[in-house]
Amino acid sequence: MDELVEWLRGRPYYDGQIRDHRRVEARDPEFADIDLEPRLASALESEGIDRLYRHQAEAIEAVRDGENVVLATQTASGKSLAYTVPAFERAMDHGGRTLYLGPQNALVADQAESLSDLARGLGFGSRVSVEQYTGRLSKSEKRDVRKRRPTVVLSNPDMLHYALLPHAHRLWEWFFSSLETVVIDEVHGYRGVFGSHVALTLRRLNRVCERFGSDPQYVCCSATIGNPVEHAARVTGTDESSFRLVDEDTSGTGATHWVLWNPPEYRDENRGSGRRRSSHVETKSLFVDLLSRGHQTLAFTRARQAAERYATESAEDLRERGQSEAAAGVSAYQAALKHEKRREIEAGLHDGSVTGVWSTNALELGVDVGGLDAVLIDGYPGTRMSAFQQAGRAGRGDDDALVVLVGGEDQLDQYLMNHPEEFWEGDPERAISNPENEELLPDHVKSAAAENWLSPADEAHFGETFPDVVSSLEAAGELARRETEKGMRWTHSGDGSPQHEMSLRTIESREVDLLDGRSNEVIASLSFGDALRDAHRGAIYHHQGQSYEVTKLDLDRDTAILQPTWAEYYTRVLHDKTITVEEDLRSKELSARPDTEVRFAEVTMRKQITGFERRDPKRGEAIGQESLDLPETTLRTKVLYFTVPRDVEIEMRERGGEYGFNGGIHAAEHGMISLFPLSFLCDRGDIGGLSTPHHPHTDRSTIFVYDGYPGGVGLTESGYGEVETLMRRTREMIADCDCEDGCPACVQSPHCGNANDPLSKAEAVQLLSALTGG
Repeated sequence: MDELVEWLRGRPYYDGQIRDHRRVEARDPEFADIDLEPRLASALESEGIDRLYRHQAEAIEAVRDGENVVLATQTASGKSLAYTVPAFERAMDHGGRTLYLGPQNALVADQAESLSDLARGLGFGSRVSVEQYTGRLSKSEKRDVRKRRPTVVLSNPDMLHYALLPHAHRLWEWFFSSLETVVIDEVHGYRGVFGSHVALTLRRLNRVCERFGSDPQYVCCSATIGNPVEHAARVTGTDESSFRLVDEDTSGTGATHWVLWNPPEYRDENRGSGRRRSSHVETKSLFVDLLSRGHQTLAFTRARQAAERYATESAEDLRERGQSEAAAGVSAYQAALKHEKRREIEAGLHDGSVTGVWSTNALELGVDVGGLDAVLIDGYPGTRMSAFQQAGRAGRGDDDALVVLVGGEDQLDQYLMNHPEEFWEGDPERAISNPENEELLPDHVKSAAAENWLSPADEAHFGETFPDVVSSLEAAGELARRETEKGMRWTHSGDGSPQHEMSLRTIESREVDLLDGRSNEVIASLSFGDALRDAHRGAIYHHQGQSYEVTKLDLDRDTAILQPTWAEYYTRVLHDKTITVEEDLRSKELSARPDTEVRFAEVTMRKQITGFERRDPKRGEAIGQESLDLPETTLRTKVLYFTVPRDVEIEMRERGGEYGFNGGIHAAEHGMISLFPLSFLCDRGDIGGLSTPHHPHTDRSTIFVYDGYPGGVGLTESGYGEVETLMRRTREMIADCDCEDGCPACVQSPHCGNANDPLSKAEAVQLLSALTGG
């Protein structure tokens, strides 16, 4: 691999693009002896597993000892055995049952296949039976699963919410009464809105098990994150002290060569422009070069359409080079593929018939594809956690492997390209969820009441606001109070199924259907807020490789009419925002400026979309603008905010005048938002902001950074705790960029409702330096 890196470095068309090259040394495996049931040991040996890694054995022993477990090791380190062994042992010994929850049906199917193969190897009479229970099954297939009463059920959180818990007493008593183990795979993925919903769903699971007299242990498998125990406890509704953390990976690997690769910047006279060659194009070039040299390669990209497009183009480029055999082995992999096609690609990666794959993060999860020679990451995937998860796909036995992270042109990518030490040495991101969210809690309390009567003791499951939530629901006629011999009880008294009236994926209940104008077929649905942003009249909307223009948004019927278009521009909304501080919750002084406080508060954000721009995707410039008449939206959420010290404001105005000052606070706001994902597992779109030269609550110029979801999902509360690190990193990022007026690599935002105007880099650096002492 050293020779390969030097070969890449020596290509004239790649001149100067290797930003950093590091070799992560090989690691020898460490094994541990552990007693296994003889039939299980024999079945594992038949699959080539005659010894367990030390981290597997440690996790298994912890489960045997009655502890909850968080296993946080790398991709392909054998985490699944840590729950498979206890699950099978309990089933073989006394019929104890296990519920496995995976975030995607593809992962559920992969695990079901692996566990079923192992169960068959146990022979007749083992009492281990494995079934998956997902939305892909027909009604009759689901009924057959329940009749067979398996000891291991593999499903997903949505099915637990929609299908298992609502029918716990009528259809699943046999399962919940003997449930001993709950496996939460990829627990790091349960964050934000979805994670908060899942956390509340698992609290409902806990109380149902309590009613049936069972008390299952949790085994949580995670990537490396900054708060594995805290997060697992928060998601599962259990005490942190009940968890054993196993996070030392003792599996063996070959050496990995890591390369941070920055595409060339387009120059603007003697300065950088901030615009760079597309990471997609650069990754495709590397992909084709590696396949041409015989290296089996996996390229990760963010979008399904990109995976399909660049797989096709890569194969065409290989054929033009006379590499027809390599071209024939190129595939695209993404979650929407049929199960049989995914299995075909996975098998091809194992046997070598698939030479290269372009994939979304669907292959980041624990699906077994063996080891590959090289992994390319097309643009920073948003978190170091995801980058290392994806990189874990590289490596075949003891052989060296190559991982190339190709930077995009936005702030986060370029910050890491300019500060590689932050990528290598930065603390792992923290996963954030908020099961106390006041927007989510009432629907889950209603669902819990429909599953089993509520009592005052359920405050232990739903938190200190539970009594107030119950009172509100009772007043609204959705819960009925009952006096019993054992005390007060509440039952669900509303119409219909409360579980089916909410989705675990969103907070908003109002949705807008997008209709293909040619057939009136619904091609997608958006939440109300997203529809105002993405499906207004004149918007360009992309779906399944087709571009559409929205010709009508009908908010009376909650529909939007779309027509196919060949438009070569994209659209972006313009908006006005105001923030009202409802309550300051806490505050603290900045270390470098004790006269300046950062506050955490509850606010109401009001947003009015005023129009939209048509923008040229090649030049990134506006080519037209139109007004819109849309309703104002409100968001009750949480923020962190701070004011600009008066002396600093005077200095900023002296330097840049009114434009420079307003542009400086606006640029600082954009920069801070863009770097949130360095500390927390989130997307920059999960965070919003407002900078104003005067705010009535503070009577000062103020910068607000708010959580983009109703009630907040904990992001800005966590950001409040690390605000000084966030300010320092933002200052470094903006100061490092050598563009003149601001660019996508430093202060421009694709989500800005003011068309990225005003923005002023120098004053932003001046402000952040004053606040951090830099």
